[in-house]
Amino acid sequence: MLRELTSVFIAIFLVVFLVELYQLSKGPEGYAAFLEKLRSPGWLVFHVVALAFALYHSFTWFNLTAVVQVVRVGDFQVPPRLVAAANFVVWGVLSLAILFFFLLRG
Repeated sequence: MLRELTSVFIAIFLVVFLVELYQLSKGPEGYAAFLEKLRSPGWLVFHVVALAFALYHSFTWFNLTAVVQVVRVGDFQVPPRLVAAANFVVWGVLSLAILFFFLLRG
């Protein structure tokens, strides 16, 4: 039930993102005005909550795939906890790689 409720916040975030892209296509003045609206405390709180819910979705998804996806090496079945751990390690490594890419580029 919580997962379904949190998906509403993710959907709203995506709609706001699409509106942001539309405002970007209208030019610098329109985009700057839109960004000014997003700097209000309400929107900042919304984005923090949406980030927390997105992390919750990622965490529950990786744990779920470890149960659903059966990984076999020969006749040996890899334990679900190991599959979940591999998912989290890859997630962390890719997140750090993207972070460093943008930090070094900027």
